[in-house]
Amino acid sequence: MNEATRLLGIEYPIIQAPMAGTATPAMAAAVSNAGGLGSISIAAVNAAAGQKMIAETRAATDKPFNINVFCNQPSTPNAAQEQAWLEHLRPFFAEFGSEPPAQIADIYTSFCTDQAQFDMLLAERPPVVSFHLGLPPQDRIDALKAAGILLLASATTLDEAFAVQNAGIDMVVAQGIEAGGHRGIFDPELGDQGIGTTALVRLFATHLKIPVIAAGGIMDGAGIASVMALGASVAQLGTAFVLCPESAANPAYRAMLGSERARVTQVTTVISGRPARGIANRFMREVGAGQLPSVPGFGIAYNAGKKLIEAAAAAGNPEFAAHWAGQGAALARSLPAAELLQTLYAEYQTALAKG
Repeated sequence: MNEATRLLGIEYPIIQAPMAGTATPAMAAAVSNAGGLGSISIAAVNAAAGQKMIAETRAATDKPFNINVFCNQPSTPNAAQEQAWLEHLRPFFAEFGSEPPAQIADIYTSFCTDQAQFDMLLAERPPVVSFHLGLPPQDRIDALKAAGILLLASATTLDEAFAVQNAGIDMVVAQGIEAGGHRGIFDPELGDQGIGTTALVRLFATHLKIPVIAAGGIMDGAGIASVMALGASVAQLGTAFVLCPESAANPAYRAMLGSERARVTQVTTVISGRPARGIANRFMREVGAGQLPSVPGFGIAYNAGKKLIEAAAAAGNPEFAAHWAGQGAALARSLPAAELLQTLYAEYQTALAKG
């Protein structure tokens, strides 16, 4: 046990990543009960639904668990940009006998501005809250800390990590470019440095005073041992848990992750409006090909993206779905979450014994 695992109240230095839409209360509880830190995300639901998810998790475990929220700056509507994007998508909708929506709006709120979500978390006081895509206002950070909640935040650069530390966050998640799902960059307009997990963990461990959680491309115990040797106190794994029966991944997602297609992942902005890594498919390759109009902001583009995904799925075509996955996706295993956690820890112990 190290300082980070002691603070988190966990036996094993393993966090199951929140994975909005894929991680479930059942998964989080199973991981926490087995000695790791289970996580769920309430980023894509309203405060009432988030409260219900927390209640379901609490009903299934008396161990610590993590609640994740998105802290992106809300997207600015731009009617001309949005209409140009919908016209760009029109031929793809037509392929499935459908029309693009007449207009699109932001389908997400941000914890930076969502008062109901903030009030709910203060009332519920989950053991751990993690921030992704940026940081909330300082007064919200201070209020959560005053409520006795342990705070984590993702960072993709050293500058972001310093911002996390300076804000009083307890631990930083070093999200390498290998990670599946949405990149945690604070400001997409500044671009993505694309730093890998190995370099990021060393940078953070060398320059920061707070514990480092490694995330990105870690799929087994050898990977955990590797990032721990670099200075991480805990490893966070997401894609590794997608095939667990407790996951909300649908059959198409499971089939894709279990196939040779999982060998190729790609970062794209065209699905959601924000950089995210998933298994390469037609949405990424064709919608994002050539001279395309500017992609609307996060949540606005995702509104159109989800509708195109639905149209394709209704026609029996999974090639447009967002099968978020990291670069180690081909190493995914189909095991119950608790068994996977125990397996990961056993592999980690074996790797340590080998030196």
